[in-house]
Order: sequence, then C-alpha cells, then structure tokens
Amino acid sequence: MTKQKQYKETIKAAGVEVAVVSTGTDDDYISLTDIARYRNPEEPKDVVKNWMRNRSTIEFLGL
Repeated sequence: MTKQKQYKETIKAAGVEVAVVSTGTDDDYISLTDIARYRNPEEPKDVVKNWMRNRSTIEFLGL
C-alpha cells in the first residue's frame, strides 16, 4: 500500500490563516479549528463543540 504525499498550505480568510491539506486528488481538508479561531481566539474548541451540538449540523451529518 503506497502512502500519498500530502501538501499543506494556508489561505487567509477574514484576516485569519486557515490550514488546507491536499493529497493531490479531489480530497482537500480545511481546518475547522482555524476557522473557529476567528470567533474565539482563546478557546476555538468551544466554538467547534457548540457547532457539533447544533440541530442543523446533526441533521446534515446524518445525510
């Protein structure tokens, strides 16, 4: 099994640097924690926890 090489870059959105990881295929990953840092720089994990409890999020993940 061969391991694909990952490329990590950052983009700047609303003054916040957000990590983007790509394997060179169609799958790219954007750091949710970096996005949450825009809302709460000290504790971004709280923003993520609240988002994961949101009813709309739970319904979306259930699709």
